[in-house]
Amino acid sequence: MPKTLPTKIELANRLFFRLYQCANMLHKTGSRAVEAEGLTTQQWAVLGALSSREQAQGGMSIGELARYLMVSRQNLSGLIARMERDGHVAIAPDPRDRRSRVVTMTDSGRHVWHGLALPKIHAYYAKVLEDFSTNDVTHALHYLLKMLDSMKRIDEADRDGADEAAVDPAEA
Repeated sequence: MPKTLPTKIELANRLFFRLYQCANMLHKTGSRAVEAEGLTTQQWAVLGALSSREQAQGGMSIGELARYLMVSRQNLSGLIARMERDGHVAIAPDPRDRRSRVVTMTDSGRHVWHGLALPKIHAYYAKVLEDFSTNDVTHALHYLLKMLDSMKRIDEADRDGADEAAVDPAEA
């Protein structure tokens, strides 16, 4: 075994553990930043996806939103139902495909997002990144995107493998 492999594995272990900790702290401290608006970081992500992307101006299907946020449809469905109950989003049949449902931000949701939550989110970003230069943020983003691309490839390969395993051998 090459000597660099154990070192890289140990560093990888530390890196992924720190990512796990960062995700947990983002949920904890990020939710605290917007709790007065009745939002969690998951709801913040949904409202952000619906408000800031040109493709989402007419709403997004549950499937599109789940793929964009990289969460399961099941987890997203419960979250969307709570957000609909709270008046932040509306769910309607997709005019292009009546079997699909489209999620849109309501006027109330836009007010909560743009008027109340977004200024607090920007202040949160500023606090978290106050010791980071623009170059630091650029590099961190670059490496996170590179990791995300690798994880997407693994996910696609796993799904392709599951699809192949589901094929009846008698049909092959």
